[in-house]
Amino acid sequence: MSLTDKISADLIAAMKAKEKIALEAIRAVKTAFTLARSDKGADSVLTPEEEIKIIQKLVKQRKESADIYKSQNRPDLYEKEVAEADVLEKYLPAKMSDEELTSILKGIIERIGAKSAADMGKVMGLASKELAGKADGKEISAKVKQILG
Repeated sequence: MSLTDKISADLIAAMKAKEKIALEAIRAVKTAFTLARSDKGADSVLTPEEEIKIIQKLVKQRKESADIYKSQNRPDLYEKEVAEADVLEKYLPAKMSDEELTSILKGIIERIGAKSAADMGKVMGLASKELAGKADGKEISAKVKQILG
């Protein structure tokens, strides 16, 4: 079952169960998928990587909004954003552990032959592609800096 099909099924289930938070979050994903498919030059079918990127973007937006609401002392809106982010994160691949991330990055650095921080761009380019959806870009960047030190 593709991610699009799973989201459609979950949308119907959320409607039947009258789960307001899940319903809003899943509708946002479905809308984002529809918009991505209707963009100029876009295929009518999204690849799994594109679907994951869209969901990651939506999760990131929810978390940034939650941080803003928290700083403005708006717990009601903060909780809503966090709850929606939690619903959306269920559709993303499991995050890597710190050890797994370090191991994979060391392998990439070895393959490329990176020696110093000057090679960080090369490493980040490849690492971002290989680890898409499995690790956050900030985590990857921090770990590469630490390894290349």
